Amino acid sequence: MRDWDYENEQWTKLPTYLKHLPLFTRHIDLFSVCMRFLWSIFLKNIAFKYYIRLQVKGTPFKELYKTQPKLIIISNHASHLDATSIAAAIPRRYWLSVYIAAAKDYFFSNPLFTFFSQHCLGAIPIDRKDRKGEAVNLILKLLTEQPRMWLIIFPEGTRSQTGKVQEFKRGISIFSEKTQTPILFTYLEGNLDLWPKGQFFAKPGKLVLHVGPVHPPAPIQQVYTAYKSWVLTINPDAFPVTEETAAPEKTEPTTLEKVE
Repeated sequence: MRDWDYENEQWTKLPTYLKHLPLFTRHIDLFSVCMRFLWSIFLKNIAFKYYIRLQVKGTPFKELYKTQPKLIIISNHASHLDATSIAAAIPRRYWLSVYIAAAKDYFFSNPLFTFFSQHCLGAIPIDRKDRKGEAVNLILKLLTEQPRMWLIIFPEGTRSQTGKVQEFKRGISIFSEKTQTPILFTYLEGNLDLWPKGQFFAKPGKLVLHVGPVHPPAPIQQVYTAYKSWVLTINPDAFPVTEETAAPEKTEPTTLEKVE
């Protein structure tokens, strides 16, 4: 297998201990430009136009790009369509600023997936069993030093099997607070129906991406609460029913109540 190419300006600035990670090359050579362009044509003009009918609602990304050079873009996560859906909604000319945090054990599991993740997705591999914090350090480094960076990340950490939004992991708040990067709320509606966990491939249909407010850096519980409040205005059933909010069960009146 060919060695990774780190001989470009961006990756040569990384600390030595991070350079072994399988990173997407940002080197603007003819091959990279062609791959990105061809992938964008397929994704935006074919796959998410005719097979998946993607509709984007909310603040246009071109307006966000003028005021937000760095963003952590978060969304609910229930399908392998999610990252590519958000990428497909972002104008092609901004793609070299877009990164996707992707599970290393899936998106880098074989040469084909690795090639796709490296050259098409702009993926940053997240080792979910990593105890050294390499991916965290890498993302912090990039968010600090890159003049422009939009990082797509799913704060639930894994896909939801029910479609209900799960509690957030604290990683996004670490990234946001340590680098003072604001967080863009997005919500995908219909992703579970089109490609639920365990299904081999997506089926055709409609998918809606809601683009919401930009939230300042904050602790994870504050971010989760604000995200939940916003999403509930779109889908009141997006979150699991908790004991605190669950409606009381109907019970048969006691004998005493019947008598009264």
